[in-house]
Parts: sequence; C-alpha cells; structure tokens
Amino acid sequence: MATEGPAVRRVHVAEHPRRAYRLLWIFCSSYGCRTRYVNSCGTCENTYSPAGQYQSLVPEHFGLSDLTGMNCLVDGNIPPSSGLSSSSALVCCAGLLTLTVLGMSLSKVELAEICAKSERYIGTEGGGMDQSISFLAEEGTAKLIEFSPLRATDVKLPSGAVFVIANSCVEMNKAATSHFNIRVMECRLAAKLLAKHKSLPWKEVLRLEEVQAKLGISLEEMLLITEDALHPEPYSPEEICKCLGISLQELKTQILSPNTQDVLTFKLYQRAKHVYSEAARVLQFKKICEETPDNMVQLLGELMNQSHMSCRDMYECSCPELDQLVDICRKFGAQGSRLTGAGWGGCTVSIVPADKLSSFLANVHEAYYQRSNRSLAPEKESLFATKPGGGALVFLEA
Repeated sequence: MATEGPAVRRVHVAEHPRRAYRLLWIFCSSYGCRTRYVNSCGTCENTYSPAGQYQSLVPEHFGLSDLTGMNCLVDGNIPPSSGLSSSSALVCCAGLLTLTVLGMSLSKVELAEICAKSERYIGTEGGGMDQSISFLAEEGTAKLIEFSPLRATDVKLPSGAVFVIANSCVEMNKAATSHFNIRVMECRLAAKLLAKHKSLPWKEVLRLEEVQAKLGISLEEMLLITEDALHPEPYSPEEICKCLGISLQELKTQILSPNTQDVLTFKLYQRAKHVYSEAARVLQFKKICEETPDNMVQLLGELMNQSHMSCRDMYECSCPELDQLVDICRKFGAQGSRLTGAGWGGCTVSIVPADKLSSFLANVHEAYYQRSNRSLAPEKESLFATKPGGGALVFLEA
C-alpha cells in the first residue's frame, strides 16, 4: 500500500501468490536455445556488472531528475529464503507500485527487465526468469520464457496431474554466500573455454548459449563438444589462464566477479553438462505437453527426476534435506520431483496424479514434517498443491 500527496490515494499492488506460478520454473528455468540459458537452480549466465551501473536506470529511462517520495506499507505471504523468489516478488511489487504512484507506465516486458537488473544491486548475479513470470504469467497456463528478446509462450499442462510445492525448511540466503555467483562464473568460464576450443572469438563470449548459437548446432551436439573439450576434474585459476592465454590478473579483473576472485577451483565440465542437458529437458517437456501422449504424466515426471539428479550431481545446488524430501515425495506417489529455485535449501516441486493428491499430502506431511521439528513450520506455507495463476496486479481505491 502506498500513499501520496494531501489527498491520500491508496494503491494495492497484488504480487500474485507465488504458489500460483512458481511451478512454472520446472521447465522454463533452463530454456535458452539460441536465446539465453538460465540454469534450473535459478542462476543465470549473466554478465557481471557493478551495481552502480543500475543506479540511474529508471531516472534515465523516464528522463527524471527529481523523484517523488512516498510512504509504503509492505506485507506478503511468501516464505523467505525458500526458493519461491520472495525477493523478486518484493522487487516486482515495488517497481509496479512506484510506476503507479508516479503516474507512469512501462510494458510488462520492460518492467520485468528493469526489475531483474535492479536485483543485482546486492551483488547477486541472478537472471530474469522470476521477474518475467511475475509480470507475464496468465491464469490457466504455464509459460515458456525466452530471452533476447524477452518473450513468453503458453504451455498447457496435463489435466490429470497436480503440481505440489514442499518446503524443506532449510533456508538459503544466496545474497550472503558466494555459491550462487560461483555457478555463474563457472558457466562463463566454461563458455569461454568451449569457444576457444572451437576457434571462436572467446573474449566476446559470456554465456554457454552463445557458443551454441555461434556454432549453429543442437544441444545434443554441444554436449558432445563439452565431453571433448572439458575434463571432469576441477580447473585451477592457473589452468584456466593457461587455456585462455591470459594472466591471473586478467582473469580476476576482466572475467571474475569480486566475490569469486579467491575461488581455488572451478568445475567447468559439470556446469556446462548441466546447462546444456537441462535446456534439452526443457524443450522435451514442452514437446510432451504439446503431443499429449497417454503416458504424459509419467514422461514429464521422468524429466523432473533427471533434472533433480543433474542439479544434485552436476550443478551441486541441492542439499541432504532436499534430496530426502524428493525421495519421500516419489515414495508416496509423485511421478517426478525436483528442487526449485536457487537450491541449497528451499522447496521441491512434484508432479502428482490428481487422484492421489489427498493421500500424497497426508503421507508427505507425516514422513517429513511430523517426524521432526519441521512440524513447527506453518503447514500452509510448507506443503500445498498449486496451479498457474495470473501475474502482478494493481488495485486502486479512490
């Protein structure tokens, strides 16, 4: 809620409950074929940029020299640090509210892009998936999000299944650690080594998607090149410098972000394998939804299971509690289950046959929450079924 001026105007901005659209992350989080990859854990192969770059973003966009102040009251029901993007919800709400109070407007695409950039003030190299779905979501349909340019395509989900969110109750503050940004840098370094291996102008390459686009080949072919060009053993900064023909100082100042400059090893092979294989799974998920085979729910579940294994083993963004929760969900009827969000804690998302929903919720609640102090967590915020809903809205009171 915000107020302004002597004649008070109330503005209610409803960031649609995250439980209504967070499930869209399952299969759109890694898509980037010939566009831009966003990894399934939520990290994005972004270009590192100092936060100051964004300080004049909005004023410059509108040609503003003096912004109007306002008083705000903030409330929300998204559990923090749960992988359900509470921070993005707040940023999107704030952006939409500010525009409304100032009497200005932007397209949903422009607003999503500005909100994504704004979040990088804190130094986390996140992507734009959360902000995009916050504004582009539509009730009743999932969305395939693509970048460069930003666009969204409807994907009809199976009618005989329900997506269930389960909170591991392990909180992970990605802004307070370097895990998140290390993955971004590992993807960038892998992209540069792959580009050099194929005699591409590697200094210009920042994302794994760019290598595929420049070569004009399939994701499957990129996986073969990854096998040939990168080794599974971790790379030291010195080995990376040798491969690229640069000095350690150049690596730290021209490629790495400030909070990754002291990292001793980088797993390039594993990160590239995860990104390319996850992107392929995203496309396969969409294809299955379009073709609607009789065993559709089973096939989609298998892709989700593969995704979690890759997140756990290749991207290494899971944790013991998430792995346990995924196993429990599968045991009690989920056709597929995987972590969602940035990882290292937070929530899982599971695809469950609709006729098994009641027993699934009861059994998972008993097996994971009641047998530990996790039962202290609010049940409605820990385990619930969900479906696609609309995006952020503004409600005005005269």
